[in-house]
Amino acid sequence: MRILFLTFYFEPDLSAGSFRATALVKALSRQLSPDDTIHVVTTMPNRYHSYQINAPSHEKQGNIEIDRISMPVHRSGMVDQSVAFGYYATGLAKRTGSATRKHHYDVVFATSSRLMTAMTGALMARFLNTRLYIDFRDIFPDTLSNVFAGKYRCLLPLIKFIERKTVLRADRINLVSPGFTEYFNRIRDDIEYRTFTNGIDEVFINPDYQAIDGSRNGRVILYAGNIGDGQGLDHIVPEAAAKLGPGWQFWIIGDGGARKALEHRLERLGINNVTLINPVDQTRLVEYYRRADILFLHLNDYPVFKKVLPSKIFEYAATGKPLLAGVAGYSRDFIQNHIPNSAVFNPCDSDSMIKKIGDLTLKTTKPLEFIRQYGRSKIAQSMAGDIIKLMNQ
Repeated sequence: MRILFLTFYFEPDLSAGSFRATALVKALSRQLSPDDTIHVVTTMPNRYHSYQINAPSHEKQGNIEIDRISMPVHRSGMVDQSVAFGYYATGLAKRTGSATRKHHYDVVFATSSRLMTAMTGALMARFLNTRLYIDFRDIFPDTLSNVFAGKYRCLLPLIKFIERKTVLRADRINLVSPGFTEYFNRIRDDIEYRTFTNGIDEVFINPDYQAIDGSRNGRVILYAGNIGDGQGLDHIVPEAAAKLGPGWQFWIIGDGGARKALEHRLERLGINNVTLINPVDQTRLVEYYRRADILFLHLNDYPVFKKVLPSKIFEYAATGKPLLAGVAGYSRDFIQNHIPNSAVFNPCDSDSMIKKIGDLTLKTTKPLEFIRQYGRSKIAQSMAGDIIKLMNQ
C-alpha cells in the first residue's frame, strides 16, 4: 500500500495542524507493514515568523517518506499565505511527478484548514484516479466572509465553488469539529461524515502541573497559541488587564498577523501587566503551564466561530488548570459539558470575563477521564484505521 499524505504543516513546525498530522502519520506507520509507504509532502517549518527551526528537505523514517518544500519568508496575511501555498503546490507537483511514474498511490489523504490543501488533494486524486480522504479543520468560506469580510468578499463565490467540487470528489470526509456537520450536510448529504476531533499530545499528559502554582508577582493568566484576527486578543486583553490591575499578570505566548495590533493597543493604553512571549516548543510550554494560575482561550465575536472546536481546549484541559474561555456556540457547549473547573464568557466582553474569573477555583486537578477519552494517540489510531479501511474497500 502507498499513501500520499498532504499537509501544509508537519513536525517540527509549531501548529495544531502540525501536531495533528504528525500523530496521524505515526499511527498509520504503526498499522501498516514495513513494505507499505506513507509519502508525506509538507513544507519547511514556517508557521511563525518568529520561530525558526531547521528540518531536512527529504528524510525517510521506516515506512514514512517525508518531502519538505521551502517557503518564502511570510507573515500570516492572506496574500502572503496564497503565495506560500503556490510554492507548496509547485513543489508537490515536482515531488509526486517522479513518484507516480514509479508507484501507484492507493489513497490521497489531505488535512486542510484554508481549503487549498483539500482542493489540491482532490486534484491529485482525480489525476491519480485513486481514493480521496479529506480532513477538514475549518470552514474556509465562513472564515473568509467573517474574518476577512471587507477585503476578500469578492472571492467568496469562487471559494464556495472550489469547496463544493472538493467535497463532492471525496470518498470519505472527517470534520474536526462536530459543529461543522450541519454546514457540510448542506453541500453533500450522501456521505457519513467522520468526526475525529483534535486531542491531547502525550507531552501534556504526564507532567505534574501542581508543582508550581501562582506567581511571585501576582496571579498569572496565560494564553498560548496563534495571535490572529480570529483570536481577537487585541479586543479583550488590554481592557481586561487594565481593569484587573497589577495583581494579575497576562502572559501571551505566540505570534501571528494580529500581534502588532495587540502590541500597539497595549502601548496606547499604557498597559504594563501583559508580557508577550515568542512561540516556544511543547516541552517549554509545559513549564509555562505549570507556572500559570488560569489558562485563557478567546475567539473573536464572529458567527463562524460558533461551529469550531479549537485544539487548544484539549491541551488546556489536560493540565487540570482552571480554564477561562471567551467562546460561543459549539465550543461553549463542549467546555461546559466536559471541563469542570471552567468559566465561559461572551467573546470581546472584558467585564463578563472579569466577573467569570470569580467562578473559578484556583487549584489544579487531574482530569483522568478527559485524558482517557481525548488522548491524541487514541484518536489518531482510530482515524488511521479508518483511512486503511477506505484503502481496502
